Amino acid sequence: MGSIADNIAQVLEQVKEASASRSGEEVRLLGASKTRTPEEIYEAVEAGLLLFGENRMQEAKQKIPLSSSRAQWHFIGHLQSNKVRDAVALFSCIQSIDSVSLAESISQEAEKQGRAIDILLEVNVSGEKSKFGMKPEELLFALEKINVLPRLRVCGLMTLAPWKENVHEARPYFVRLREWRDVAEKELGIKCRVVDGYEQTVVEAVQEGSTLVRIGTSIFGERKKSKP
Repeated sequence: MGSIADNIAQVLEQVKEASASRSGEEVRLLGASKTRTPEEIYEAVEAGLLLFGENRMQEAKQKIPLSSSRAQWHFIGHLQSNKVRDAVALFSCIQSIDSVSLAESISQEAEKQGRAIDILLEVNVSGEKSKFGMKPEELLFALEKINVLPRLRVCGLMTLAPWKENVHEARPYFVRLREWRDVAEKELGIKCRVVDGYEQTVVEAVQEGSTLVRIGTSIFGERKKSKP
């Protein structure tokens, strides 16, 4: 692979091509930075990437204070209730809200800390038991409840599409999420984004309306093993 800067440029070109038929909607790139060092984050920031996602709280607590102050951080893993305080303190956005009760806990903690938090609602459109996320039919009810909570801003929806050998087979899941986004906008007037779950499906996700995509290996190279 090339340098981090070269890799970012290549991914951005791929996203640009995938979004060529769309107008007026920017597609943002988020670097999935699990196991990556503060030095790698700094290099990515210098190349123009400012958005990063972590899914392990302990690693994030160690890494974020040592990384570039220009970096912006999203929590992209499943959030346990006992980690809400740290999540609110460290991240500007939490991408994995899968229940009204979790959103309420984050809202209460954000109030205590005097912070405002962006959130995405995770929808399990595939119905896989191994995946987190609310059922699609629960979405509108949850949105109504969560959208009025103080200190939270609902920015959109996300899903993790099932792993497929043929990535084109993941497209129907993004179509489904886009359709639920459209229903939410029509019924509740809430403008939502759609977010890709893994980088192999970037083209499919962007073509179906994603405005934020997560990329890890294509930017940083093969992932380093986490310390035990």
